Amino acid sequence: MAILFHVSGLIGMLYTDHKDWFIANTPLNLILMAALLVWNQPKPNKAFLLFLLAAFLTGMGSEMIGVNTGKLFGCYHYGQVLGPHFNGVPWLIGVNWFVIVYCSGVIMQKAIDWMSLKYEESGGRLSKRMVTISLVLDGALLTVFFDWVMEPVAVKLGFWQWEGGLIPFFNYLCWFLISAALLLLFRYLRFDKTNHFAVHLFIIQLLFFLTLRWHL
Repeated sequence: MAILFHVSGLIGMLYTDHKDWFIANTPLNLILMAALLVWNQPKPNKAFLLFLLAAFLTGMGSEMIGVNTGKLFGCYHYGQVLGPHFNGVPWLIGVNWFVIVYCSGVIMQKAIDWMSLKYEESGGRLSKRMVTISLVLDGALLTVFFDWVMEPVAVKLGFWQWEGGLIPFFNYLCWFLISAALLLLFRYLRFDKTNHFAVHLFIIQLLFFLTLRWHL
């Protein structure tokens, strides 16, 4: 379903006369992907729901500070494509923060589990401190990379606009720091972090934005 929706969106935006219709229905796609992500979560518990809520509220709060003061991310404003706003920020932005950070955390956890197994097979062992540092910092870099791919596409699609038309480095710095804080919470909350759909969704969305970045 995720592949179908994203491939259909690419075809609609790039090769049909209904580009505006597909862009206008972006909120439907984002809501559906977030719902599928939660649906595929193995054994969702209170800790998982706490992380979901924390990521949503942190995303909304930081974006409201950014939009209304310029002290986070830079000077920018949202368009109407992403649906209803609260204090200048679409509700879906909070959902998007959860999706991106959570998927990055799951990918890093999967990579760390694989590396830990290899270390154990060779007689070594990764320290808990090293695991935490890797998950938080590498995971935050992964979210920044995703944002770097997405930013110019989002501007062209009218999701948001930057003052002067330039995406500031400060935006990526804030993404890194806020994502790192959320991933630290992800690391210590006890819930199942083997959501395979999260890995697939991250790759699908990354390829989606990469394709649009090359062709728009």
